[in-house]
Amino acid sequence: MPRPLRLGLAGAGRWGRNYIRTIAGLPELRLARVASGNPETAALLPAGCQLVGHWRDLIDPSALDGVIIATPPASHAEIARAAILAGIPVLIEKPLALSAAEARAVRDLAAERRVFALVEHTHLFSPAFRALKGLAERHGGVREIRSEASNHGPYRRDVPVLWDWGPHDVAMCLDLMQEVPASAVCTVHDRSEKDGGTAETVTIALSFPSGVPAQILLSNTKDRMRRFSVRCADAEIVYDDLSAQKLFVDGRPVQVAGDLPLTVAVQEFAAAIASGGRDEGALDLGVRVVEVLETCEQPRAARL
Repeated sequence: MPRPLRLGLAGAGRWGRNYIRTIAGLPELRLARVASGNPETAALLPAGCQLVGHWRDLIDPSALDGVIIATPPASHAEIARAAILAGIPVLIEKPLALSAAEARAVRDLAAERRVFALVEHTHLFSPAFRALKGLAERHGGVREIRSEASNHGPYRRDVPVLWDWGPHDVAMCLDLMQEVPASAVCTVHDRSEKDGGTAETVTIALSFPSGVPAQILLSNTKDRMRRFSVRCADAEIVYDDLSAQKLFVDGRPVQVAGDLPLTVAVQEFAAAIASGGRDEGALDLGVRVVEVLETCEQPRAARL
């Protein structure tokens, strides 16, 4: 029986702790090393897992088969480059980077070194969203996309709502359409300081070359919502991540697998490591998402 794959984790904050729990439930994997500056992290780790204080002490190809990056977004690209240079496959939380230049540099380095890298846009690993893509084709193709993601908080100082929440919705739009938007523009509807961070509501308008428009609303000041609606030629398909039934066609529920998206992502990352996978599609998508978000920061709509 093969030994479990040894994974390292950079960052043990809210989302990093989800990785710790996810890996603990997968017997084919072992969390071997975690980089965290929080001394409370030690109590969360399995027996035999080494805790180090800095991510640079994490990167060791003799001790790890893969690295997961769940640190603040500003550090994603630097840590990813270090792992790739060490020849270690890497799973990177969204966004891949906070600039298109950094994102492209990670992609180009991974291609040059032939190291597998995957961006964890969570909803792309949801069985419900994956089923939606097939249903959209069967119902005559996409005519319009409307997406809404909201909650009361979190209020972050390091990352605005556009970069904190936007990668999810933009990734879903790009993955569904398999096109690069012809234009992208972001409108800020309200913005204020709250609890040490920024509270705001923004909309993103995307226009695809095929003529399909996408409207995305993102807010950390509204009631909780995660809804991705696709109007097709002869049906409306809705992915509602907060509903017990996550997928609907014209209001009727569609049964899909109940696998958690993060579990699927980690399993697919591990499978790629085990098989020596070199698929660059997810990394290319991660770059395109960053390019769209960077374009959205411009004062007017721009061609991509």
